[in-house]
Amino acid sequence: MALSLGERPITPPVLLAPLAGITDLPFRTLVSRFGAGLVVSEMIASGEFLTDRPGTRDKAELGAQVENTSVQIAGREPGPMAEAARMVADMGAKVIDINMGCPAKKVTGGWSGSALMQVPDHALTLIEAVVAAIDLPVTLKTRLGWNSDCLNAPELARRAEDAGVRMVVIHGRTRAQFYKGHADWAAIRAVKEAVSIPVVANGDITDTASARAALAQSGADGVMIGRGAQGAPWALAQVAAEIFGGPEPVIPEGRALTAMVSEHYAAMLEFYGPQLGNRVARKHLGWYMDRAGTEPALRQRLLTERDTAEVLRMIPDALDCRQVAA
Repeated sequence: MALSLGERPITPPVLLAPLAGITDLPFRTLVSRFGAGLVVSEMIASGEFLTDRPGTRDKAELGAQVENTSVQIAGREPGPMAEAARMVADMGAKVIDINMGCPAKKVTGGWSGSALMQVPDHALTLIEAVVAAIDLPVTLKTRLGWNSDCLNAPELARRAEDAGVRMVVIHGRTRAQFYKGHADWAAIRAVKEAVSIPVVANGDITDTASARAALAQSGADGVMIGRGAQGAPWALAQVAAEIFGGPEPVIPEGRALTAMVSEHYAAMLEFYGPQLGNRVARKHLGWYMDRAGTEPALRQRLLTERDTAEVLRMIPDALDCRQVAA
């Protein structure tokens, strides 16, 4: 099956996972530049979204109007979920994703995210409300189930398809596992066999080898990559090229790498403002330096420097340690 949402193709079938505090607009833009079939915004809590009425920057953060962006929403009641979906659609969204997979206690404690897998009948009321509220493709992200006694992803996916969902993404763990152990890609096959819509495998897929294994074991139509893109925004395009025959990305090295990282840093300063942008950028700079093998003392100086001009000056030296690993 070709990976598509109705008449909207997802090419290549390699998607960027939403990661809180990481996959912000500057990073999603960079990943998209290398090549990704779909990038997903950080999760929006529907109740807070409606109460706070997003400002200009919050709206920009969604990237709703960007062609290959899906906006992810979460919540526990159908009314606010439907209204949030309508608001995001009015902002120009192309795809809406419903989060029923987040394992974080602050999310599940409010009966959102993966907690909804414990109450599939109620979960369906949310799905039905969102699908009915908008004239856009709606997708669903879940886990295998709440725990080993509640492995109901196939049933939930089948009912979601009947309700109008166009694609499901399955993280190969239960909520009880959080991120422990290894994702069970083979267990995703039961979901694939339960539905006729596309299924995307997620969890521990970081490179071409793990993507091949996940596809083979799950029978899924595509893969979703999260951590594997940290410090390597070209990772999705590289996997796509090696598995699906897409164009090979030019992996930056030397001056090209320095230019890319400097541009990413500058984009974060522009988006968040200098002070907050410098702090938020540190995790990304750290991942780039991990790959470059930056000398510890220089790494520490760069990550504690508050002068943004000085950070930009230090980036070339920090990355010029050895050839960056692909």
